[in-house]
Amino acid sequence: MRLFVALPLPADALTQLDTALGPVRQAHPQPRWVPSERWHLTLAFLGDIEERRLPELSERLARAAARSGPLELALSGGGRFGTGVVWVGFAGDLAPLTRLAEGVAAAARRTGIDVEDRRFTPHLTVARGRVVDGRPADLRPAAAALAAYSGSSFRADRIALVRSVLGPQPVYTELAGWALAAAG
Repeated sequence: MRLFVALPLPADALTQLDTALGPVRQAHPQPRWVPSERWHLTLAFLGDIEERRLPELSERLARAAARSGPLELALSGGGRFGTGVVWVGFAGDLAPLTRLAEGVAAAARRTGIDVEDRRFTPHLTVARGRVVDGRPADLRPAAAALAAYSGSSFRADRIALVRSVLGPQPVYTELAGWALAAAG
């Protein structure tokens, strides 16, 4: 099964962003805009995992969550990754968020899961590039329109193990979740 570990975001923060994106979507129809119900902050992409690994992975993810306290975050700014992704960034407790992502990746590696070794860049993918007239769509205008976005702050207090089923309408199903429980 295809899995990732996410930091679920509160509905209010997602609704606020969705409302702000309305005019951006209308002015910049070139990207494929990701529906808000599929927005999440990926802490670690795990890929295809054998079901037999789930008990140990769950135990290790619970430990990683217990070492992190709740985080104060806000959706803030925006940009793009090449011609593939338009994103909204984060502000707030970014150092503890990065440590949490590193702990989640380490938990997966200790379970025998090969996790990419790359720098964690907290972002919410809001649109994906597509080919228009044989050329990649220009994502720069949409990314520029999001650069000044500043959402309200919120408290993130749990992580989730999520199953991803690909297709024209990908489906994400939370398999388990753990509170960020360390004392501040």
